[in-house]
Formats: sequence, C-alpha cells, structure tokens
Amino acid sequence: MSGTSVDAVDSALVRCGISDVDMIATHSHPIPPEIKQRIANLSHSGADEIERMGVLDRELGKVFAEATLELLAQAGTLPTEVRAIGSHGQTIRHRPPSSTADSITSFTLQIGDPNTIAELTGITTVADFRRRDIAAGGQGAPLAPAFHAAALATPHSNRAIVNIGGIANATILAGNELRMGFDTGPGNTLLDHWIHRNTGELFDNDGQWSASGEVQQALLNALLAHPFFMQTGPRSTGKEAFNLAWLDHCLSQFEDVAAQDIQATLVDLTSISIGNAIRNCDLTVSEVYVCGGGAHNAHLMQRLGEQVAPAILATTAAIGIDPDWVEAATFAWLASRSLQGLAGNSTAVTGARGPRVLGAIYWGGN
Repeated sequence: MSGTSVDAVDSALVRCGISDVDMIATHSHPIPPEIKQRIANLSHSGADEIERMGVLDRELGKVFAEATLELLAQAGTLPTEVRAIGSHGQTIRHRPPSSTADSITSFTLQIGDPNTIAELTGITTVADFRRRDIAAGGQGAPLAPAFHAAALATPHSNRAIVNIGGIANATILAGNELRMGFDTGPGNTLLDHWIHRNTGELFDNDGQWSASGEVQQALLNALLAHPFFMQTGPRSTGKEAFNLAWLDHCLSQFEDVAAQDIQATLVDLTSISIGNAIRNCDLTVSEVYVCGGGAHNAHLMQRLGEQVAPAILATTAAIGIDPDWVEAATFAWLASRSLQGLAGNSTAVTGARGPRVLGAIYWGGN
C-alpha cells in the first residue's frame, strides 16, 4: 500500500482465514524522493503525461516488488510460500462520480505495474481493485470498510473505524453489520503540505506545531464551506479537491494569519469533518478506533476525541491490529477475496449497482 501521503510503501505478510486475519510480519519500504516528486507531478495535468506515467508505472512496480522481497527476507518466508500479493498501487488521479452516478467520465487510476511485480517476485499479483467498482457506478473508494467489518466488528457494539491517511475515511459498524462507509475529507494531506512549505518538515511531529497555534474560526468556516462536506451517502474525494492551491485560494480572503494558526485550523478541519460525518450517520456510535498516520498525531487525536465524545477514542491497536498496518492488511484480504471469486466492495459504501469481484490477477511463477 502506498497512500495519498506517499510517505512509504507499507507491506504486510498476512494469513487470511475464514473469519480472522493474522498479521505475521510488516515492513515500511522507502520511496526515493525523486520518485515521490514525479508522483506529485503526475497528480495534476501537465506535458507529456503518458510518457511520464508509463515510465513511472514500471519503476513503481519495481519498488513494490523490492518492498515485497525485503518483507519476506525479514520474515524468513520464501516467495513460493506466498499465495498472492494484493497491490493497491499508487493513486495518481481519482475522479469519482458526482451526482451523475453513471457518468462515463468518472475514473480512478493507480500505477505500479503488477506485471513487473509478478515478474520480479514470482508471486501471483492482484491489482487494480478500484476500477471495477467505478464501472459498476460506484465511487471506487473507500474499499477498506468491508475489511473493517470482517476483521474489526464485534456483536453488541456500534463502532466507527476511522482511517486518517492523506484523505480520511470512516466505517460505521452496527454490531457485525457494515452500515455505511465514506471519505470524510482531508486527513493529513493539507497538514503535511502546509508544514513542509513553512518549515521544511515532512510532517508535524506529534502535532506540536499545530498545538502551538490558535484556531481561526472565520478561516475554519470558509474551509468547511467546501461542497464535499455537504454530501451525504456514498462519497469519496482526493487531493484533486483538497490541495495547497485550494487552501491558498481560501487564505486569499484573510490577511496576516500566522502559519501555526493555519496549521491549528487545519487540524480542526480534519477532526470536525470526521466528527460531523460520524454524527450524521443515524447511528449512535460508542467506540471510535483510528488507524493510519493520523493516529500518531497527539494534537489531532485530542481534538478528534473532543468531537466524538462521549464515544471512547483509541487506535485500532486496542482491537487487535496495529494502526500502521490496517490498510496493507486490507489489500491482502481483498486479494484473497479476488482469488476465491468473492466480492470485495460494499454497495452500502461505494454505491455500486451490486457486489463485484475486484481486481485483476497477474499470475506468478508459483
């Protein structure tokens, strides 16, 4: 898994049972800075896109293969012992359907050539999970809620599982039932880009910089006026909507706002948008569990805790899966579903016309 933040390739060695998931080993593999920049450059329109994408597609496939082989070496596991790799790939564009759910112009695109992964590892690779759901009229995202229901639900408890990556998403579980799931808006993407622009740091360590600022209510109101926050039902978004250009446009209405105050306001944008989405789900949620990079931001977790109270707030570690590896485990589980011919999406989450087997299979040598 390489997410919106493009901070690393997260790989997990997972044993998928009928009703449980066993995490055997994990590995965070670096993405070279030069490749990170090329990914960022492809996230918006520019010259010679097809050529640049084709080359980067192969190079990322090689990086994902290296991440896999390093994980297996650390775990003392042979490639021939692995049934399949589930590769999410690197999203470079996500244009989900809007009010015209069947629009043929909607699409999503992840790169990281699965042919290259299968060839270099010898392991059957399942990839391209999102586009079948889009073709069926769905949002193509989020896909993690079905896994959350399988691995993290429990009877007699209403839970929200919140992934705070670059973009945040929430899964609403009524006991064992997957009631709904949706993107909530920006997670870490604006926070990371804003601190990098102002201090050169890649992220706000423990939220210390944002905690030193003061929330600017007028700016917060302007940010929360984004049309995405008015949507209900199945919905997804990406950095095409929430990026520094959009933030700069909002900031142009305000003068002399301290950089750390903007960071503090962005923390509240993330926590309030998550809190509002959970409150509007027509289910009283008593437990909220967080995964993804945002789980390590103490200031963000504090503000989110205030938003979801009186529900308890903890990370997914409290219910059995380290918050850093939930998404990597998700795509191992989805690959397992694909190889069994079982659906991986949820119509309650993506709005697709029905359950679909997700992903394409690229056979390895084993």
